[in-house]
Amino acid sequence: MAFIPRTLAEVLKAHAEHYPVLAVTGPRQSGKTTLLREMFSDYAYVSLENPNARLFALEDPLGFLAHYPERAIFDEVQQAPELFSYLQSHVDERRQMGQYILSGSQNFHLLQHITQSLAGRVALFRLLPFDFSEMQVAQALADDWFEVAVKGFYPAIFDRGGDPSFYYHNYVQTYIERDVSQLERVKDLRLFRNFLSLCASRAGQLLNYSNLANEAGISLHIAREWLSILESSYIVFQLPPYFQNFNKRVVKTPKIYFYDTGLLAFLLGIRGVDIDLELRGLLFENMVIAEMQKQNSHLLLLREFFFWRDANGNECDVVIPVGGAFDVFEMKAGLTIYPKHFHGMDVFDAASGGKVRHKTLIYGGLENQDRTRYRVRSWKSAW
Repeated sequence: MAFIPRTLAEVLKAHAEHYPVLAVTGPRQSGKTTLLREMFSDYAYVSLENPNARLFALEDPLGFLAHYPERAIFDEVQQAPELFSYLQSHVDERRQMGQYILSGSQNFHLLQHITQSLAGRVALFRLLPFDFSEMQVAQALADDWFEVAVKGFYPAIFDRGGDPSFYYHNYVQTYIERDVSQLERVKDLRLFRNFLSLCASRAGQLLNYSNLANEAGISLHIAREWLSILESSYIVFQLPPYFQNFNKRVVKTPKIYFYDTGLLAFLLGIRGVDIDLELRGLLFENMVIAEMQKQNSHLLLLREFFFWRDANGNECDVVIPVGGAFDVFEMKAGLTIYPKHFHGMDVFDAASGGKVRHKTLIYGGLENQDRTRYRVRSWKSAW
């Protein structure tokens, strides 16, 4: 498949004029290298996973930067942590915008070095797997949401074809063996792999650390650390509850979701369409909420996302504060729309004192509707 234009490209171009360093993070194989080499073809490209380049940067950082004085892409730059303090002095001396572009998939290392050495000099961006708009441009977005969700959104799946399950099998092995095995906080890779599967079984649910730790056979402290690793490497994200200025009878525990539903489906053992309705609903909800996260990152919208649930079980899948008001969303995987699907959004509206601007139901069909009090949107329209 030819290069698929990425939504983040225009955002990167705009900010290259205002910051000396751009840093692009994201999960392994999300397309960072392809995007940067396509966009900034006039920049020198250096991968710090190359042993010779890494040794040069580690042993002689001053000489390395003198060899690449400007307009260079340093890929997997967390492999040479000593480079960051020298980068700070180098960009301060030259005061040139768009001088260096850094990228890396081990966000737990990369961000630590950036915040310590390059604060105020770097613009941070996230490139996640394909969003819907990118796939539509490439005519790669099927009409069946379940097919799309199970296949997943990683670029390599579309480039190489083949069985997505085999791709995700290799992806998990690569992630654990290359990234996680380097962390001192993970001593037992088999236990960590089991922990990852247990997180998949809790996708879309309230996060209970004690329950998760007990079932994984690890301490509560380790469970928190391992989930932090999964978040930092863009495998999972937490959706926090919205409870500011509401009464005490609301849930204050976050939910957990996966950035890519293809990976989630693989970990859950989903290989065909014969699954129960609850699991279909979970997969659909995760897919749409992950799409919101992708658009938020790729368009640099800087939105905050929450969910809301009261003690009676009334719930809004997504709540977005907008000024002093809210936009609320409900996800339903089915093709038929029932009045009960709007109930949770109405309850939230009442609890907020009538501050909801838009109530949007996102469903598994393809038709958009504008009703008197609600908006109904196809999953393809998402957010």
